[in-house]
Amino acid sequence: MSEEQDLIEEDEELDLSTLPDDELVLQMHDDLYDGLKEEIEEGTNILLSRGWSPDKVLSEALVEGMRIVGIDFRDGILFVPEVLLSANSMKGGMGILRPLLAETGAPPLGKAVIGTVKGDIHDIGKNLVGMMWEGAGFEVVDIGINNPVENYLEAIEEHKPDILGMSALLTTTMPYMKVVIDELGNQGIRDDLIVLVGGAPLNEEFGLAIGADAYCRDAAVAVETASSMITQRRESTPAIPQAAA
Repeated sequence: MSEEQDLIEEDEELDLSTLPDDELVLQMHDDLYDGLKEEIEEGTNILLSRGWSPDKVLSEALVEGMRIVGIDFRDGILFVPEVLLSANSMKGGMGILRPLLAETGAPPLGKAVIGTVKGDIHDIGKNLVGMMWEGAGFEVVDIGINNPVENYLEAIEEHKPDILGMSALLTTTMPYMKVVIDELGNQGIRDDLIVLVGGAPLNEEFGLAIGADAYCRDAAVAVETASSMITQRRESTPAIPQAAA
């Protein structure tokens, strides 16, 4: 009988609609941590129905939840399969919020283009970084795997990103990152971008040697680095003075 009562109590706890806003947000953090996509979608819809703005739901329920996931991933408490589940749950909420955010004109934290370099078809790390960036509030354009320099240039021209992310898992494809960065310089657009690189065989010394702005050892570091560099760049950019009326 006691087991049955425990099940009833558990079911009652999972009735998200009965929770006040602050408790619902905390529960959504837990659900993101546990990779519960349906619960995240339900919680997102509940908060919206209670009059929450899309950007408030994004920042307080989803981005903050993924920040917690990122910290535990960085510290070795969570591992890639678990973070992928969390990121997939985040995408469920974002699927609801994205069109609403577009309607309100709420700006993303920044825009990033990400792709694996020419000759390399590995994408798990790249995909994880992309999902974590999106979870942190970035607009992410993923151009996939095996990208020659032309693909990066076309994506930059089309999407005008703040950040270019490049991934490589093979020692033989690592040098191609420098090919891309050098071509950015040739095109006169290198200084317009924050270039972040990552992948198992890379290290900080290699990132500096090829002219990247930073090497990111994992997805959690990629989020922290992208966020801090975007903030620094915007704070250092002088405001354009308004013309006198």
